[in-house]
Amino acid sequence: MSDIMSLEYKKAITCLLFQLADDDFLYAYRGSEWLGLAPHIEEDVASSSISQDSMGHAAMYYKLLEDLEVGNADGLAHLRSANERRNSVLTERVNGEGYYMETPQYDWAFQVVRSYFYTQAKKVKNDSLCESSYSPIAETAVKVKMELYYHRLHWETWFKQLLSSTEVAKKKMNDAITLVMADFGDVFSYGNEKEIIEKHSLVASEEILKEKWKASIAPVFAELQMEVPSIPESPLKNGRKGDHSKDLEEALLTLSEVYKLDPIAVW
Repeated sequence: MSDIMSLEYKKAITCLLFQLADDDFLYAYRGSEWLGLAPHIEEDVASSSISQDSMGHAAMYYKLLEDLEVGNADGLAHLRSANERRNSVLTERVNGEGYYMETPQYDWAFQVVRSYFYTQAKKVKNDSLCESSYSPIAETAVKVKMELYYHRLHWETWFKQLLSSTEVAKKKMNDAITLVMADFGDVFSYGNEKEIIEKHSLVASEEILKEKWKASIAPVFAELQMEVPSIPESPLKNGRKGDHSKDLEEALLTLSEVYKLDPIAVW
């Protein structure tokens, strides 16, 4: 880390990196729970690959935190408590009722809507990160961009197909949109660090990203003859401020179980 980096600039970078890393860490985990449970074998392979890519993105951001001497990348991923996490609440929500491999009564419509909306939001944010004032973030965003193009295309295809299918499929998708948007209020939030993150030109403002997200999905909704859903102004929970659901606590128990068996091992 450069000696001339101000404490405020480092804090802004650190806070943003935790949000980026934690988002993809939890999103990848929820996606991985579909392994062996996706609607068909081709989707099983595709969605598993997307989850693996997303976990790789999280790992890159945790490594940037390690480079800033914030802590060990693996420890930052596995050992922090729920109230220390800065992921959006949307990424931590369970896929549906039941328990993986026992009674996995998961909701594929929810998976499709969450993945499409989240990936589109990630793309909008990542495009801005490519111009970040902190070059390691910009360089990482360029790498992420190459994979993100295919992730977004995959989930957009599912989104349009299911909303153009049977009445049952349409109802499930519309119900899923309602659920996803209820948790979408903190996706573009920078939490308590909004001022310093935006001040240092690390990424575009919350307001700009929201407008770009709405504009980016508008053509798809127009094609489906639907209205673009509104992003809640005041989220019920804001994960950027450490306000999370019980779903996160349960997820972290599973995610950290193996790592905690031998934290000094090389993973």
